Amino acid sequence: MFSLTVRDHLMVAHSFNGEVFGPAQRLHGATFIVDATFHRAELDADNIVVDIGLATRELHDVLGELNYRNLDEVPEFAGVNTSTEFLAKIVADRLADRVHAGSMGEGATGLSEISVTLRESHVAWATYGRAL
Repeated sequence: MFSLTVRDHLMVAHSFNGEVFGPAQRLHGATFIVDATFHRAELDADNIVVDIGLATRELHDVLGELNYRNLDEVPEFAGVNTSTEFLAKIVADRLADRVHAGSMGEGATGLSEISVTLRESHVAWATYGRAL
């Protein structure tokens, strides 16, 4: 299995509902380092996993939809705890949509999986992986 990872970052504000979140129930900021990893069994005709430039651009564009936003004010997230795990899935699903739409080039049709890791600190991160 081959993989290629591209990296960007995301800065948001949000709050959580539920005692389990302690002081994070109050509005707070979060900065995530975001790694998107693309997987495939065999390299494409150009001997790559996916076009690194297109993958970088698409990750940046997906994050741009959320960057510098208060997620509590985003209608699609109303009443949702936008945890690190939840956001990893959102990013992975949106990248998958872009693969299926052809935004990452014809070679991306051979991808088998995308995994997205959001690192909220040097000691805590979450990853979501999904098949394509």
